[in-house]
Amino acid sequence: MNNAKLFFETGSVKKEFPEVLKEVQEYISSKYSSLISDKADEQKEQIRSYISKYLIDYGLVVDGYTFDELVDRLYSEMVEFSFLTKYLFAKDVEEININSWKDIKITYANGDIIASDERFNSPGHAVDVIRRLLHKSGMILDYSQPMVRGHLANNIRITVFGYPVTDRDKGIAASIRIVNPQKLERADFIGNGTATAEMLDFLALILRYGVSVCVTGATSSGKTTLMSWLLSTIPDEKRIFTIENGCREFDLVKEDGNGNIVNNVIHTVTRYSDDEKQNIDQEKLLEYALTSNPDIICVGEMKSAEAFAAQEAARTGHAVITTTHANSCEATYYRMVTLCKQKYDINDRTLYNLVTEAFPIVMFVKKLEDKTRKIMEITECEILPDGSRKIRTLFRFNVSGNQALGDGVRVIGEFEKVCDISENLQKRLLENGMPGKTLAQFITGGGSR
Repeated sequence: MNNAKLFFETGSVKKEFPEVLKEVQEYISSKYSSLISDKADEQKEQIRSYISKYLIDYGLVVDGYTFDELVDRLYSEMVEFSFLTKYLFAKDVEEININSWKDIKITYANGDIIASDERFNSPGHAVDVIRRLLHKSGMILDYSQPMVRGHLANNIRITVFGYPVTDRDKGIAASIRIVNPQKLERADFIGNGTATAEMLDFLALILRYGVSVCVTGATSSGKTTLMSWLLSTIPDEKRIFTIENGCREFDLVKEDGNGNIVNNVIHTVTRYSDDEKQNIDQEKLLEYALTSNPDIICVGEMKSAEAFAAQEAARTGHAVITTTHANSCEATYYRMVTLCKQKYDINDRTLYNLVTEAFPIVMFVKKLEDKTRKIMEITECEILPDGSRKIRTLFRFNVSGNQALGDGVRVIGEFEKVCDISENLQKRLLENGMPGKTLAQFITGGGSR
């Protein structure tokens, strides 16, 4: 006789889920407390068996749950992260936004934002679950630290606001971002209308032949996903050194069928400590990266003084790819200037000249109103003989209109190749080993203006 049959044949006692959860928690903690620990994953089946035994012994049922569903939910509440667990590890979820204990919105990879049909049992329950999440990254949420940031696994970021920053009766506010849950390929970007094949091939070859690139745009515009794909196109013999802040989102290591690593990648992350001398920030990792013989350095995001070190690395012969937040390609350079000034008080004109030399290519990406992500523009900054700078638009997405569709909208537009790369950049690519035939495909079919 299986568990489900026993479950319903025993003199069933209907109760509300919170009441059953409390009973099972007390039972497990009193008899098997050693199982509920940081190594609980290793005892998952044992914990589930004890939950099942208790439910059967006492004939407990909850409306709306089968036996297996009730065991799953109880296990998740006690060991994992309540109903959030299924979203945290789903392949099609990008973000979980908690506005209060009973208002949870889920952002999916296709751009849909849907309210969760489940919610926490109370403000206190929401706080308990989020504290459990934060515990994974050694963070504490309490009255003295009501705002915290942490991570769960390599690709999940969490930012939390608690009381007194938020109202006590709201429980918690949090943003949980799952970065790059799916590895997109060239065909996916083309099929999704993110860019044309020519644009993607251009970006991949520019980076492969040693020209530094900055990917810019707002949060959730797709910067990291595009950068991850670009890095995946680098030949296996090229040495890639990645630097990320707090948690690792990239996974670029390739293995063959026998488990042998076939490419050449070092992944690093920052480490923060209450002791300032023990801090390892992006700037320090960049310093060490330069002595590790990298061909390509990836700085996950420039948002502070590491911008100065990144541009220094890019101007000294290393190919650097990074991201930052800005509203256009041209505005990206001024953003870099602002970040660099956090390190050194150098005049703006000097810094502008440095960052434009460091990052000749800038790509601006944007999530449009119809939830599609586009490479809106790719520019080259050409340094003229007199030292002045000229921003050349190479590719762009032209919006021609918007079509109303029910409650939404469809953005109408098309990609355009505007300008060829400059003769200076052509010369640099040839010097860096790009075959002439490969270069030719990017200097034909587009007017040089």
